[in-house]
Amino acid sequence: MAVLVTATLGVTTGAASAHPAPEPHAAVVTLTYDASRAPQWADAIAQGAKNWNAAEHNVRLAPASSAGSADFVYVATTGWPQTTLGPIVPGGRTGQVQLGQEAVDEGYDMTRVAAHETGHILGLPDDYTGPCSELMSGHGPGTSCTNAKPDTAEAAQVDRNYADTTAAAPAQHRRTVIDAAPALAPAP
Repeated sequence: MAVLVTATLGVTTGAASAHPAPEPHAAVVTLTYDASRAPQWADAIAQGAKNWNAAEHNVRLAPASSAGSADFVYVATTGWPQTTLGPIVPGGRTGQVQLGQEAVDEGYDMTRVAAHETGHILGLPDDYTGPCSELMSGHGPGTSCTNAKPDTAEAAQVDRNYADTTAAAPAQHRRTVIDAAPALAPAP
């Protein structure tokens, strides 16, 4: 179960199934990210972004040309992963993905963690009861799950989130999703 905390932003892999292209809109939304504050996660971040880009039609993830120009940032932390819940849009408030070393120390796959947390930036909530094939099932399936690719339903939801960027902008949440460690997760 995710804990949702109101926050002010800025302070703060299975195979992907193809899904039909959504109704076209004016342009693909490009979200830029800065990974300079998480160098030990560089490969996992790049692979996670590649996995999302392969699954999406309406949004693209790309490294920012400069740290200050990113729509969202990745930061390495010692704690448990947490992320701004999107959908983040260009020109909106900057989102942040905190890639927590604690999850890796417990045995979770770095690429799955990075791709899962990126899913939050794209507007997806946790579903810890889901199977390993669902990226947003997070730590639910345990440390043996290394799937870092969104399934068809997850990819379709993100495409809907970015189908009309004028609708996405006001829906930008100002919450942080804390992927609580299994032993620390609150009881339902």
